[in-house]
Amino acid sequence: MPRPAVAPSESTVETACPLDCPDACSLTVTLRGGRITRINGGTANEVTRGYICAKVRHFDRRVYGDDRLHYPAVRRGPKGKGAFTRVTWDDALDRIAERLEQVRRSDGPEAILPLCYGGSNGYLTQDYADAIFFRRLGASRLLRSVCAAPTGAANAGLYGKMGSVAYQDYPSARLILIWGVNPGVSGIHLMPYLKEAREQGATIVVIDPRATTVARQSHIHLAVRPGTDLPVALAIHRHLFEEGLADEAFLAAHATGADALRERARPWTFERAAEVSGVPADRLRQVADLYARTSPALVKCGWGLERNRNGGSAAAAVLALPAVGGKFGVRGGGYSMSNSATWGIDRAWLQDAEAASRTVNMNRVGRELTTPSGTPIRALFVYNCNPAVTLPDQARVLQGLSRDDLFTVVFDQVLTDTALYADVVLPATTFLEHYDYAKAYGSLSLQLARPVIEPVGESRSNTEVFMDLVRRLSLSRDGDPDDDLDAMLASLSGMPSGIGDELRASWRATPPYGGRPVQFVDVFPNTQDRKVHLCPEALDREAPRGLYGYEEDPATGRFPLALISPASERTISSTLGELTRPDIALDINPADADARSIDDDDEVRVFNSQGEVRLRARVTPLVRPGTVSMPKGIWRRHTSNGWTSNVLVPDSLTDLGGGACFNDARVDVEKI
Repeated sequence: MPRPAVAPSESTVETACPLDCPDACSLTVTLRGGRITRINGGTANEVTRGYICAKVRHFDRRVYGDDRLHYPAVRRGPKGKGAFTRVTWDDALDRIAERLEQVRRSDGPEAILPLCYGGSNGYLTQDYADAIFFRRLGASRLLRSVCAAPTGAANAGLYGKMGSVAYQDYPSARLILIWGVNPGVSGIHLMPYLKEAREQGATIVVIDPRATTVARQSHIHLAVRPGTDLPVALAIHRHLFEEGLADEAFLAAHATGADALRERARPWTFERAAEVSGVPADRLRQVADLYARTSPALVKCGWGLERNRNGGSAAAAVLALPAVGGKFGVRGGGYSMSNSATWGIDRAWLQDAEAASRTVNMNRVGRELTTPSGTPIRALFVYNCNPAVTLPDQARVLQGLSRDDLFTVVFDQVLTDTALYADVVLPATTFLEHYDYAKAYGSLSLQLARPVIEPVGESRSNTEVFMDLVRRLSLSRDGDPDDDLDAMLASLSGMPSGIGDELRASWRATPPYGGRPVQFVDVFPNTQDRKVHLCPEALDREAPRGLYGYEEDPATGRFPLALISPASERTISSTLGELTRPDIALDINPADADARSIDDDDEVRVFNSQGEVRLRARVTPLVRPGTVSMPKGIWRRHTSNGWTSNVLVPDSLTDLGGGACFNDARVDVEKI
């Protein structure tokens, strides 16, 4: 599979998008003289239907932007100032190999920490060459729990990550609960299917603290207080159990733990849940009745509800609804979350990689870099992420990155806020410059992403760089790949059921179950007994208050407002944050603004005991009273004082999965 030839006249190349989104769009990229001139939607993925989001449509602005890294460089001057001197790749990699070997010998390999998060990467740019390198090196293992850890733990515990309802079957549902997700900005290809379902008579219910686009188009919007999704879900369960609306036959045949869930839901009357959530009891009852009496009924469980101390139990309670309500076994019924495990690709190529004995939760990297609980981290290798602006407890993260005794490598496409603190900076290719896989987790789609242009400047792929370091540190073994093409061909051979052969022949694979699995008809729980475990013992032990145990809102009189940081239409996490965008604003409800004499466009400070952020206010009823909102993924340049919302976020962990509690930030706001 040679790289596509560069033609002097205009031409097009088909590829696919692996960025952090459920949709994995197919793309058609137009070139002139080897340079990207247009990025449009392709047709290989029938779900994405030839259109793409504005983020990817303008991705060439990142590829050719002023912040793009073109060559390796080493730091000169203080950390954080961003002053670098150009060096060759050999100079940079020799320096890195020498320093890592020095740390390994003097402090032990666990003093080396890889820091990454692979949401916007395919199979070859995450957990392939990088995992081989760091595991053979013996480096500390990173627990990648900044996103999807609590929901993933709940899904695995209850269903073993059973395949879920695909987009194409949403129009078959007569009731759809959109819970903790905003597909209008993160998964836009679900929106036409929701529109079709609504036109065919489906009732749409949205549970979200904000009146998002999909909430404003819904029939019912429950504007819950952040962190109170669990009581709302348990109140629905109580109604199902107490009113004889639970599907006892299904539970007896296909589930365990129903009695435990029944007992834990019993205290949550609609009135008690209303008091906690801020949603009137009659609205909760209305939704519970609708869910009980409507079929097919579908729950779309997102990731927003996990971002608090109760997040894992909340996800488990939401995912348990179709089992208790008897909603499985029909097209358009059940739950929809992630189809990432449906293909059965198990990364067999990593079987020879050794495991480290030490694990570091990435949500506590700031703490580990400043007041370590074990072996101090002496070398940090950052790739596929931008921790200076994406991790909780931002002030402590930056304090750790500022350490003169910490050797830091940043391997990225652009000069991020984290790269400013690097000792060595390495330029990485974008997904338009290397081979990879694009696997959707909303619909069922698996495509090869091929390079459409030659690497910009001296940028290199993850496979090339990490396998070079494998060789420099004498960690090589027979069969190791040399580059991303070699890695892709090797991994294709290890895929199950002819998937690799299909990808090699046609650049895409035929989805299982025709891309539209029906739960409890085509797919069943991947648990050992093929049953739903409504109160699995492992999760019950892990949760500090037991599974479905609720902890009260941490708000105090001093900091009475809940700060949330939802995804926006501008960035993919922090990717594309370097591009010009309108001024960032804090969304605040008119009632909260009036109480603080704040007007639209006033400069305000958002603060708590951890720090403060200065930016302008946007007074809007789209955010519920008692809650303020600042976009996820902004960079330090976007606020007046150089801090983002994460300076206000504690590094406390969720009840399941060790996830981040971004929505547990409690703040106050005042006019400057």
